[in-house]
Amino acid sequence: MDDIPGTEPQPRLVSRKAVLHAALAAGVAVPVALVGVPALARTAAATGTAPELTPMCDDGDDPTPPQTEGPYFKPNSPQRTSIIPAGATGIRLTVTGYVFGLSCLPLSNVLMDFWQADANGAYDNTTYRFRGHQFTNAQGAFTLTTIFPGLYPGRTRHIHVKVQASGRPVLTTQLYFPNEPRNNTDPIFDSRLLMTVRDVSGAKQASFDFVLNVPQVPPTSTTKPTSTTPTTTTTTPPGSGTWAAGTTYAAGARVTYGGRGYVCLQGHTAQPGWEPPNTPALWRAE
Repeated sequence: MDDIPGTEPQPRLVSRKAVLHAALAAGVAVPVALVGVPALARTAAATGTAPELTPMCDDGDDPTPPQTEGPYFKPNSPQRTSIIPAGATGIRLTVTGYVFGLSCLPLSNVLMDFWQADANGAYDNTTYRFRGHQFTNAQGAFTLTTIFPGLYPGRTRHIHVKVQASGRPVLTTQLYFPNEPRNNTDPIFDSRLLMTVRDVSGAKQASFDFVLNVPQVPPTSTTKPTSTTPTTTTTTPPGSGTWAAGTTYAAGARVTYGGRGYVCLQGHTAQPGWEPPNTPALWRAE
């Protein structure tokens, strides 16, 4: 819920993905274990205020909004993560991100089909220049290597994409660039589909996370009994150990959980659902 003007700001729960986002924004080297719970891409509008975002990916949020396919889609694109053809000119652009279901869990093996205009704003409808499909990896991540797309009459700068989890409907949408003048005049533009973009050594890096309409069961820490009747049988729950929800852990702290040791990667206050096996962004197994 948004804060109400004139009132004290309400505390916000930290997204599981926001932990990695903070590390990336700070320029901290991210251990391999962190990629299991990635961050949601966020973007600031030209005014410096935050636009409406693709959902925070908490339970019950809406999926990434769809958009028109447009007239230039071509099926049967080649499988590849780089869609730059040989000899092409333009500013190199790398787009990275993750694909999640409705409970913030990453989705692997999701089909992603990208297509866009070249640096001059032209689409190739004869061959497959600046077209290609790929699949998300085991952590739900994708990487697209392309160029900064050109402009053509009537539209702002954008990249087309189709995203489909196994056995689910196709999401067709478009990704946009912040601070583009034509964002204000393009009738198709949607600020929820803005990527985070930065300049790096003459190239551009962008990020965006998709949320698909895929129901998921989020991980739980314990199963509460449905009866208060005392029992004489005592069992050790699978998650027993020194880890405890509500405890504030510093980076480097060590705990046990489910018979295994873990080391804390980033300081945080533990919450139910953030058990070490479920949050590789916070804990690395020893």
